[in-house]
Amino acid sequence: MAKGTVKITAEKGGLGMTIERDVDAPRDIVFRAFTDKNLYSQWIGPRGLSTDIETFDVRTGGSYRYVQKDKDGTTYAFHGVFHDVRAPERLVQTFEYEGLPEPGHASLESMRFEELPGNRTRLVGTSVFLTVEDRDGMMQSGMEEGIESSYSRLDELMEKMKIKR
Repeated sequence: MAKGTVKITAEKGGLGMTIERDVDAPRDIVFRAFTDKNLYSQWIGPRGLSTDIETFDVRTGGSYRYVQKDKDGTTYAFHGVFHDVRAPERLVQTFEYEGLPEPGHASLESMRFEELPGNRTRLVGTSVFLTVEDRDGMMQSGMEEGIESSYSRLDELMEKMKIKR
């Protein structure tokens, strides 16, 4: 996969989607960026949004909630429960956006952290929705732009962390 490329796959009429992205950093460091509150808040979400993490208990049975704010003060809140945490291999969690069109549309997400040669990591995220409409709504929400922006910010964070090592 080319550096910086996000691959999103969703079968027509299916409940799920898969998102793949390679990161130029070792798996344990990338996993830490997903599970350390201070690191996570630096890269999650589109550029231009600040992230305030209210709860971030990354353990099987733990939960999270964070609120993002744009320059105009509009807020976007998300929450979920961690169902399986296996460092540095995978995370399984629910994901729910608290805003419009209406809350209550949760998905089950898993993220695999695969070691690649050269101290690189492949992220393979799978999301399963309750209905095809929920999945299609997510696909049409602009989430691809948000994912690409987040992963670009993750790359920048990984580069900063290399310099500090």
